Amino acid sequence: MPATLTSIFLLHRRSLIWSVLRIVRDPHIAEDVAQEAYLRTRKAIERQPIEHVEAFLHQTARNLALDHQRRKRTRGEVEADGFGEREIADIPADLPSQEDTVIERQRLQLFQEALAGLPERARTVIVLSRIEEWPNRKIAAFLGVSERTVFNDLKLAMAHCRAALARPDRS
Repeated sequence: MPATLTSIFLLHRRSLIWSVLRIVRDPHIAEDVAQEAYLRTRKAIERQPIEHVEAFLHQTARNLALDHQRRKRTRGEVEADGFGEREIADIPADLPSQEDTVIERQRLQLFQEALAGLPERARTVIVLSRIEEWPNRKIAAFLGVSERTVFNDLKLAMAHCRAALARPDRS
């Protein structure tokens, strides 16, 4: 399927860039957005087949272009000119506090303990689904079980992990 996507992309590349260019008004950004649309479409196809690849590619490019414009507008509202290096140096770093770091480490430890308490298949399902981002169909084929079993195992694993993290008696 990636070869088909590549040929579709190459065939419609100019029109794709042109439609993005009308939104972003910069040829270099338009080229970058078109490439990103190709990559995202390819990743989407790997997850599940797409019936109308060309339309999906164009819509993805349009959405990325609009997102770019939104971010650009927001940056323009937030960023201000005229700041010297001294003023910029006084801006605090966007780093978590030591307390936040300790809390997140504790949550990670609780999550790892919750995972360890799951049956092996449920643990495999949650890792493949949430970390490796495999679709249920692929997990089912890999484990030799039905998609419904994968769904149920994932539901069990998610509930188990949520309960472990929400338990008020944890220390």
